[in-house]
Amino acid sequence: MSLVAARYAATRAVRARAATAGQRRSAQTVPRLGTEEEMKAEAVAQLRARIARQKEIEAKTHTPMAEELDEMWKWIKISLFVAAPVCAITMIKDVLTMEHEHRKPGPEPEYMQIRTKPFPWECEDCALFDLDCWKKCRAEKAAES
Repeated sequence: MSLVAARYAATRAVRARAATAGQRRSAQTVPRLGTEEEMKAEAVAQLRARIARQKEIEAKTHTPMAEELDEMWKWIKISLFVAAPVCAITMIKDVLTMEHEHRKPGPEPEYMQIRTKPFPWECEDCALFDLDCWKKCRAEKAAES
């Protein structure tokens, strides 16, 4: 359920940013000096103006919760009824149709062992992970010694 809540919060944040992107923000004003009643009246007027502006912004961007839930369930259904079968079909295709076979075990053909320079380790003709070749090479070196 936290995933749903996170998605809902992210959607609301994006919409709020989009709504405020076009408006110009101004600095908060302080009531002008005067009598206490004048300052209170001005502060109340500013608050009422800010509340009216906030309600105007919310009226433009507000979507009912039922609409948000409908949108969420639409994408859940798309995921379940479109994406899941596509993934399953792709997996079945990959399992049933092998695209290539790996190299057969055993010695390599001569044309695959062409070297322009020897390898920089003790058995110069053996590939690094060719254990059979390493065993043969070490046995030959032990026999020579």
